[in-house]
Amino acid sequence: MAEVDAATDRVVEGAVRKAMWRLLPFLGLCYLLNYVDRVNVGFAALKMNPDLGLSAAAYGLGAGLFFIGYFFFEVPSNVILHRVGARIWIARIMITWGVVASATAFVQGEISFYIVRFLLGIAEAGFFPGIILYLTYWFPRAQRAKVVALFFLAVPLSSVLGAPISTLLIQNGDGALGFDAGWRFMFFVEGIPALLVGVLVLVLLPDRPTRARWLSGTEQQALERRIADEDAAQVPQETGLLAGLRDRRVVALSVIYFGVVFGLYVLAFFLPQVVSDLQEQFGVRFSLVEIGLITAVPYVVASVVMVLNARHSDHTGERRLHVAVPAFLGAAGVAVALYLDSPYLVMAAMTLCAVGVYSAIPVIWQLPSAFLTGVGAAAGIALINSFGNLSGFVGPYLTGWLQDLTGSFRAGMFVVAAFMVLAGVIVLLVGREPNEGAAGATGRAVGRG
Repeated sequence: MAEVDAATDRVVEGAVRKAMWRLLPFLGLCYLLNYVDRVNVGFAALKMNPDLGLSAAAYGLGAGLFFIGYFFFEVPSNVILHRVGARIWIARIMITWGVVASATAFVQGEISFYIVRFLLGIAEAGFFPGIILYLTYWFPRAQRAKVVALFFLAVPLSSVLGAPISTLLIQNGDGALGFDAGWRFMFFVEGIPALLVGVLVLVLLPDRPTRARWLSGTEQQALERRIADEDAAQVPQETGLLAGLRDRRVVALSVIYFGVVFGLYVLAFFLPQVVSDLQEQFGVRFSLVEIGLITAVPYVVASVVMVLNARHSDHTGERRLHVAVPAFLGAAGVAVALYLDSPYLVMAAMTLCAVGVYSAIPVIWQLPSAFLTGVGAAAGIALINSFGNLSGFVGPYLTGWLQDLTGSFRAGMFVVAAFMVLAGVIVLLVGREPNEGAAGATGRAVGRG
């Protein structure tokens, strides 16, 4: 029996390695495009706001309206993905968001800016929680935090690559393709790859292991059986739709995710402006491209620490402290950043904030699968993500309003810190899950990948 189990473990381990190489780079590319099209408005704002006469509060409202459309369509979108399969639904999401993202090039004022941001949220709804759900179909529990972290690398990578690319397009796009401003050219160009890759999803993305031609029949069956056995052991009965939405732990995780993602989107939408303001504060000068490159630095560091934190969480099976500690560190960094007397120290503190935010997120997504499966998991994961992403509405608007009120980003950064502390406290209060620690033991036995 032990020899049979060892042979099965080797088959599953090989299937997991193949799935990592086949799926994660492509899914990471999809998410990179997703995040670039969501947050490139932060770089456009440097030129777009004066061109359209947008105040900081109006810009923050428009940037955040994305998440209102996102909120209302997130749960139904993820339930549809669970019903029809990831391949068709993710392709639909990417094609429609690519069209709307490019259409942002044609906004003429506050109202049209608000409308296109709201429509972009509707178009993108379901993408991220759909991928999180999709990864649970492919990877055993002991690898999932690391897998989500590797997938989530697309977010900081989108800033590392997207920042200089977006600023180059803005800086050199005046008059290109007939656009009167570089920021319009940037929006138009950066929406096109999502549309094209969305078509490729139909060809390259199998719904489940049993649909993957690049796995042998033995690998297909062994991998699906392993995941089904783990799910049955963790959650003996499939969670229903309403049960997934009503579970108090889903509510708690929604608040936790709200607090962490609050920091994520304030960084995304306002870090370029914080870097730009360093020029006046410290008497230094940056070109638009240099602002993009400086903005990328926190995300490079955050990428490395995020993967290390996720790997350690998988190895030990511990989840709560791997969320809470980064949340507290991130809160400390953003709280002190704008009170420091050197641009280098300011960027070091903002880097600590980015490290905290990015390190917490992949581990948060391991908590729902401790008590949700089936359509309940689809609905619960979507609800957590949609509620958490409301911080993308509250954060930019509140930060912009406080900047208009006080003339500084400092008050807004304290609000970010408060929400991240709240997230860390709640995740410690939620309580230790009965099977916490089992993932680490399983991970040491099966697949160290």
